[in-house]
Amino acid sequence: MPSHACVLRFLSLLLCISPIIASALHLPLQVTRFDANDPSPDPYQILSHLVSSSLARAHRLKNPRPGGGGGNNTATPLFSHSYGGYSISLSFGTPPQILPFVMDTGSDFVWFPCTHRYVCKKLVGCRNPKCSWVHHSNQTQCDECQNSPNPQNCTQVCPPYFILYGSGTTAGVALSETLNLGDRTVSNFLVGCSVFSSRQPAGIAGFGRGLPSLPSQLKLHKFSYCLISRRFDDSPSSSTLILDSTSDFDRKTNGLIYTPFLKNPVVEGKEAFQVYYYVFLRKITVGGRRVKVPYKLLSPGKGGDGGTIVDSGSTFTFMAREIFVPLALEFVKQVKNYSRARDVEVLTGLMPCFNVSDGGKPVEFPELRFHFKGGAEMALPLENYFAVVGDGVACLTVVTDGGVGGGKAEVGHSGPAVVLGSFQMQNYYVEYDLRNERLGLKPQLCI
Repeated sequence: MPSHACVLRFLSLLLCISPIIASALHLPLQVTRFDANDPSPDPYQILSHLVSSSLARAHRLKNPRPGGGGGNNTATPLFSHSYGGYSISLSFGTPPQILPFVMDTGSDFVWFPCTHRYVCKKLVGCRNPKCSWVHHSNQTQCDECQNSPNPQNCTQVCPPYFILYGSGTTAGVALSETLNLGDRTVSNFLVGCSVFSSRQPAGIAGFGRGLPSLPSQLKLHKFSYCLISRRFDDSPSSSTLILDSTSDFDRKTNGLIYTPFLKNPVVEGKEAFQVYYYVFLRKITVGGRRVKVPYKLLSPGKGGDGGTIVDSGSTFTFMAREIFVPLALEFVKQVKNYSRARDVEVLTGLMPCFNVSDGGKPVEFPELRFHFKGGAEMALPLENYFAVVGDGVACLTVVTDGGVGGGKAEVGHSGPAVVLGSFQMQNYYVEYDLRNERLGLKPQLCI
């Protein structure tokens, strides 16, 4: 196994080659969608890919492994992508270079793919407190300095990071860089420069609750977004992400109803749980009928099991099997006007699916509603929980472990029981009120 020094020398050799090409950042910021794997135009394969990526994402969120490794408000375009994520553009370096980043509320590190054009002359030292942010550890990262004759004069840099995501990995070195946000400049911003990435369409901007996240480093009081409707393509259309550092703590957005963030569970070896945005999902109703789910799964336990998190990096909402099965059965029970399309369930990994091709009549399904503590509710539009695919088939866009056949669970019972994905959040204005520890919601057309 190579030492950190050997790995670092290799990474540094790849990084430090030639100057970066300058470019300018233009506001507002916008959110866009990317496709990491160039999915087939076949709608069944597209859904199957998104199901697989949503399940892989849920598995990673539930079973995190420690990583080794101008004004007060800024508006930036937010773009949606065919692979299921949303992106923004950020500008780093001197001179500045604009780079795309996936917006991810389920992680807390910001990194971009390094190129031979990027100059790495601001490496974070191992004694820099921000080095411990990268590795989520309070222990020193200066292993080589311990054996040095003059440990106080050791110039070891922060060891390389290695991060596992649901659908891929990334590895690189930590930099202290200048972040350019229009007419606002943020110096000494901790950012990763990755020289290796697997199955990652762009860099990732972690918006989670950890110290290295973009909201934490910018000292934001709020951030908010409205996700444009998905069409499983890379449309140039965009919505807006608002980064709010105003001191007007009590300023309210008209129509928002809030639910408080819950206290994150502290579990040894599961530091990522502390990064998530937990909310209290009190109940789920289908067609006005309450779905019978185990109450213990609705709030996180001491071991980190259960609870609901909001994750912009997930496409379809994940539910533990004990919640998903009664939900799916309630739809099957109430839907009498359509027959099951079990062949499509096998092809896509979604269930239940129904044949809805009936002479051009409007498609109708029972309403799916999420009820949160504090009175906030999400009465989902039909397009937020059923997707029409193929020749007149509609499938529920909620996933669970074990697949449609009820086989052996792959995700397990540890970690969040519900991961609210971006597909269910489209055309909702979502505000993360960090100052008052609450999430605001309201339906809104985002285009």
